[in-house]
Amino acid sequence: MFKYTNYLLAFLFISANVSASEFKATVTTDNPSPEINDGEARVKVNGGVPPYTYKWNKQDVKLSSDFANGLTEGEEFAVIVRDSLGSEIRLSGVVETKSGPEAINSFVKPIVGYMSDFLFWDPFSAIGIYDPVVYAELKNVKAPGWSNPEVTKIILKEWKIEEGSQVKKGDLIAIVTQDNVKDIEVYANAQGKLKHNTAEGKTIFDSNNINDIIQVGAENMASIVYDTHQPVLHPNGDIQKKGIPFIVVWLVLGAIFFTIRMRFINAMGLPHAMQLIKGKFDNPDDEGQVSHFQALTTALSGTVGLGNIAGVAVAISLGGPGATFWMIVAGLIGMASKFTECTLGVKYRVVGKDGDVSGGPMYYLSEGLKRKGLGGLGKVLAVLFAILCIGGSFGGGNMFQANQAFAQLSGEFPILEGMGIWFGIILALLVGIVIIGGIKSIAKVTDKIVPFMTGIYVLFALIIIGINFANVGDVFYEIYEGAFNSPAIKGGVIGVLIVGFQRAAFSNEAGVGSASIAHSASKTNEPVSEGVVALLEPFVDTVLVCTMTALVLVFTGYADGTSGLEGSELTSAAFGSVFPWFSLVLVIAIFLFAFSTMISWSYYGLKAWTYLFGKSKTAENTYKLIFLIFIVIGSSVGLGAVLDFSDLMILGMAFPNILGLLILSKEVRTDMISYFQRIKSGEIKKFK
Repeated sequence: MFKYTNYLLAFLFISANVSASEFKATVTTDNPSPEINDGEARVKVNGGVPPYTYKWNKQDVKLSSDFANGLTEGEEFAVIVRDSLGSEIRLSGVVETKSGPEAINSFVKPIVGYMSDFLFWDPFSAIGIYDPVVYAELKNVKAPGWSNPEVTKIILKEWKIEEGSQVKKGDLIAIVTQDNVKDIEVYANAQGKLKHNTAEGKTIFDSNNINDIIQVGAENMASIVYDTHQPVLHPNGDIQKKGIPFIVVWLVLGAIFFTIRMRFINAMGLPHAMQLIKGKFDNPDDEGQVSHFQALTTALSGTVGLGNIAGVAVAISLGGPGATFWMIVAGLIGMASKFTECTLGVKYRVVGKDGDVSGGPMYYLSEGLKRKGLGGLGKVLAVLFAILCIGGSFGGGNMFQANQAFAQLSGEFPILEGMGIWFGIILALLVGIVIIGGIKSIAKVTDKIVPFMTGIYVLFALIIIGINFANVGDVFYEIYEGAFNSPAIKGGVIGVLIVGFQRAAFSNEAGVGSASIAHSASKTNEPVSEGVVALLEPFVDTVLVCTMTALVLVFTGYADGTSGLEGSELTSAAFGSVFPWFSLVLVIAIFLFAFSTMISWSYYGLKAWTYLFGKSKTAENTYKLIFLIFIVIGSSVGLGAVLDFSDLMILGMAFPNILGLLILSKEVRTDMISYFQRIKSGEIKKFK
């Protein structure tokens, strides 16, 4: 008998090795449409010993999947196929491009990769200060059916395994009852020590209980604590990492420095800022083209909008409610960055013979640093900023806005699908009518659109907050807990902090320098006064509007990241759960916010353009024509890497800008002290 067993084992071993030696795999590709980023690839395996795994270089494709979609046409992909014996085959391929947008996308994507590597490089992990790997301490066991709208209440009927016991994946651990009708068995989803979160006979989750809606993780009936912390993996098996991007470090450290350097102007300047926007110090004889209030709304129109509607949703999806706390902190310290750059914007502006004003980082970098004996550096930084600003104006300030506005509109009205080019033409005509009139015309539009749309958005948010006013304390507790006691899977405290700071930077653009271009046109002979007005921007944009969006997401139960929605869709669903017709309001809001953002960024880009190519009608009209063409392009084609490239250019503006601000901060501080001394002495008079 022993002899035959050996023969059988030998036969199986030889068979397995023969199969393994015949292990072969091929990959085929398909491009189903001329749209970008919809390439497909499929692996066919022959021989080997199943089951097989497929490690694609696209992180959202599961290890078990022999099929990958969403591939970038024209860009090489790779997949490693393994059988159960560990034999592997490495395959690669390219989905052929079919259209112009696909070819452009594949050309720009490597450039985006290089820029991202630089802007999002993590200096701290690079020198070994901390480990960027995301570790999980435990895995939650959710009550089955908790997200099903047809299930109202789930009760823990019986625990099958005692608390503290070791369990294996697949062990029966409990029985729950749905709506007092149906019993459901619950199985362990990991190996480790079982922790009960709910006692027998108690309610796990009740969709009619506002506390269960507010509390993140209320549906977690148990937790399985790992014996050792486990790295969190992407679907393709790659280890998840959450670094501290250099660009965020640059912006945040700059904001902290300016906060201290400017004697906490963030708080001390707020009362005076309100006096200024009311026009109490407006001298009709001062140089400039627009009032303090119009300059503020023009700059706000470039930031308030999709950053608040979609950006907060992204932050909470990635970092939980705690990200809101750090967004608020980033907004508060960012006020000092805005004050510094906008003060310099007015101080170094150039007023033409026709009264037209040109200002912004291009001018204070070149002229301000020249006065410090750093003329060469200043010129290089100014030219670099202008190039980045022009690129940003065509992408994030134009194509992205047009693209998202049409996406929302066609999503609400499917009949408009495929009519993006006509939408773009109409939108380009509307924008053209406004921007032809210059900053005065732009300001007349933004000083109506921005307060109106911000007011409408805040009003609906306040209604939802008012309905749940008794639970506001619980929500702020959730935000606080998430900020300082975030689970490891969210990256811990550092991970949540970075998410909050990063989204705030994208939202209010403090330190980027764009707002100083608009504020330089303000009617004032006191640069510091415009800096004080400008510090209201991050307060309104991030502290006020973003916080309200976050509160709505938490109150409506959309802050736990389990809905499968992202960006503006998540915010729309949160508001829509209270006001079913709110999606229509949001379509109008996104359109008007996008429109106001485009006309503001057209001004930013124009001033950067004329700085490089000279101020002439030909130069101005050339830029405006290109800008309007990009609106049509943005409305009618997928943007992909082109948009990513433009967004990175906007972020890149922070490097030359903050470097210049650091060098010039001493004179801003001196001017600030002098200004407030003259206010106190009455030398600077009120006119109202």
